[in-house]
Amino acid sequence: MRVSHIVEPVFDDPNLIAFGGLPAVMTLAERTGLHDLVDEHVTVSGTAGANASVKVPAIIAGMIAGADSISDLDVLRHGGMGRVFTGARAATTLGTHLRGYRFGHVRQLDAVASRLLVNLAQASPILAGADQLVYVDVDDTVRETHGYRKQGAAYGYSRVKGLNAQLAVVSTPLAAPVIAATRLRKGNIDSGHGAARLIGDTLATLRKAVPTTPDLVIVRADSAYFRHDVTAAATAGGARFSVTARLNKAVVKAIASIDEQAWTTIRYRDAVYDEVEHRWISQAEVAEVPFTAFTSHPQAHHITARLIVRRVKRLNPNTTTQGELLPGYRYHPVFTNTTLAMVQAEAAHRDHAIIEAVIADLKDGPLTHAPSGKFTANAAWLALASIAFNLTRAAARLASATLGKARTATVRHTLIQVAGRIANQARRWRLHLPAHWPWQDQLDTLYTAALGPPALTTS
Repeated sequence: MRVSHIVEPVFDDPNLIAFGGLPAVMTLAERTGLHDLVDEHVTVSGTAGANASVKVPAIIAGMIAGADSISDLDVLRHGGMGRVFTGARAATTLGTHLRGYRFGHVRQLDAVASRLLVNLAQASPILAGADQLVYVDVDDTVRETHGYRKQGAAYGYSRVKGLNAQLAVVSTPLAAPVIAATRLRKGNIDSGHGAARLIGDTLATLRKAVPTTPDLVIVRADSAYFRHDVTAAATAGGARFSVTARLNKAVVKAIASIDEQAWTTIRYRDAVYDEVEHRWISQAEVAEVPFTAFTSHPQAHHITARLIVRRVKRLNPNTTTQGELLPGYRYHPVFTNTTLAMVQAEAAHRDHAIIEAVIADLKDGPLTHAPSGKFTANAAWLALASIAFNLTRAAARLASATLGKARTATVRHTLIQVAGRIANQARRWRLHLPAHWPWQDQLDTLYTAALGPPALTTS
């Protein structure tokens, strides 16, 4: 492709907008109660908190459009956006609003995010397949910061200076993950701190969004969450747990007690299926043994469940001529009380990595920066980022099943960032979009779903 003419840019059209899909997404947000929820729950004091039901959706809309800092929110004030949306605010005004938040106000935003997710699950099949199985994945990440003016920034387990964001995401075998709860913490905090409360809040939200039973909900986490309060919170919330166990003395002893004949070969990376023997030839095997965890706690806190162990041959990178006489192994134990078969339970636990894709999505979008020097403003920014993520996911799922599982960046450049021209014809407002847009059918489906009568769905 080559440029056919010398083109001179002229910024003079007051009716053009750069985000032709944004009105559909924000209509979906309004119809699922975003503005009413903000009015009901968010009570930021002073002039900074005035008109919160206008400012909060504006920040969310900016994030959906691709803003990753407070100054980027000015992207909403261009061309014909004033004819499509009312209540536009300057980025400085929105920044002042964020800096007016205290800890309690951030928890108010969490309440809005939770209730909006419940409403979105009724309007869009973002939790389709919940009648089969639901996974709740918990993890945290460090958002790197620079300079000396970020409240709460510190060096944590990753040896990177920043703020720690803890997330709980919900997914099903048929639906991509959505964010159920978030917490922003100091950069040097223990990963598992506060996880029990986060899990409790997430399971409460899940119960309101879709009908579930204990055998259908599994809380997954890595070894940083191998704690009594985490497993207890999952059980108390009516769920099963699947947590990577730390290789402490008790776990090592339990692994050593496994009989050599009990190991079962599983399909793993570079595995080959033997048609003659009808089995996988692989360097990974699994076995299972009963295990009682947290025996250093009081008797009431002891939990007995299954210890499912995957072992993988430890290859010696320095070996050039002769292999090992006695192969060594790397062990990956999982402590779980699920009712899944051993091989299925181990494979399901490995899918916990799905939360890493959500974290990567956020860091590629609103969490590219921690935009304020004030800790509570950044905490509010994280809560709003989760709402923007869920709204984008719900809109994409309404547009098509394929886009419903796509990365946020993909949804943004196919459905949101579409140039359009607003016009009034015969007393009807029309948004003229590019002819032959490759995703015209999906965008048209989204507008039909967003502007039409409510289509409440739980499947």
